[in-house]
Amino acid sequence: MLSLDIFGFKALWSPYFLVILLVLTAVFFLITTKFRKYFPDSEPLSVKQIILFITGMGLLYTVKGSPLDLMGHLVFYIHGISMVLFVFLVPPLFILAIPSWLWKLFLNLNIVKPVFRLFTKPVVALLLFNGFFSFYHIPIVFDHVMQNRFLHAGYSILLFVLAIFMWWLLICPLPEYRSLNGIKKVAFIFVNSILITPACALIIFSDTSLYATYHDPRVWGQAMSLCVGSSTFAELNLSGPELFSSMTLVDDQRLGGVVMKIIQEVIFAVVLGQVFFEWYRNDQEESEREMKKHLLNPTIE
Repeated sequence: MLSLDIFGFKALWSPYFLVILLVLTAVFFLITTKFRKYFPDSEPLSVKQIILFITGMGLLYTVKGSPLDLMGHLVFYIHGISMVLFVFLVPPLFILAIPSWLWKLFLNLNIVKPVFRLFTKPVVALLLFNGFFSFYHIPIVFDHVMQNRFLHAGYSILLFVLAIFMWWLLICPLPEYRSLNGIKKVAFIFVNSILITPACALIIFSDTSLYATYHDPRVWGQAMSLCVGSSTFAELNLSGPELFSSMTLVDDQRLGGVVMKIIQEVIFAVVLGQVFFEWYRNDQEESEREMKKHLLNPTIE
């Protein structure tokens, strides 16, 4: 098998993307530290928020700027891992990392508030996120998006934003924006898991390679040219992604569908555990309040 080093440093490590993320990170920490005094009701960042934000940025760079992104053009199962981390792990990290006072400033903007209210309605968030996630993995759509730089970038941003709306309903840090709690969150997670299953099932149980991006040299060549640069790719004179993997196309595809489903289920299981814990804690606190109320004001029989 050939080494990824043949594609060069720029294709492997996406330095321009890294610079953008570093600038965004610097802006975030400047706003939440040095310039925090200019914002009303602001509070210092917690250690947890700092760790979550840095982790989120690191993970975002890993799936969209590191060699993992390039490998996703060579083997489908790496694409599956990158995709599920991109929409199921990075968004909640950022939601929890951004302090509540900064969220309030952003959401109180006249143009943002009504849009956010609309797209964080449970049914809307569920259908849009799962619909666009599944639509992306329809073979003709997937191959077309992978061959167009602007479509690929635009669709990735759209999926990320829709994932933010979906995750907001589960881990919303602002009480006034919370529309789900207890059993409703459990139902929301369950429906999410069900709606994403058809896309994974299509990939897992297909007996043929669905995506021309991985089996058609012409389509693969176009996608790779966008990823590593047309001049760099032309000099390498490669025939197809089989040069970089010993797996058959169908096995690679099935593994991709399996890892997408498993990672998604693990993440949802963790959130479900937190939901049950929060539900139990609130129930216990409510019971304690009722008991104290009864002790302070006993009923005279």
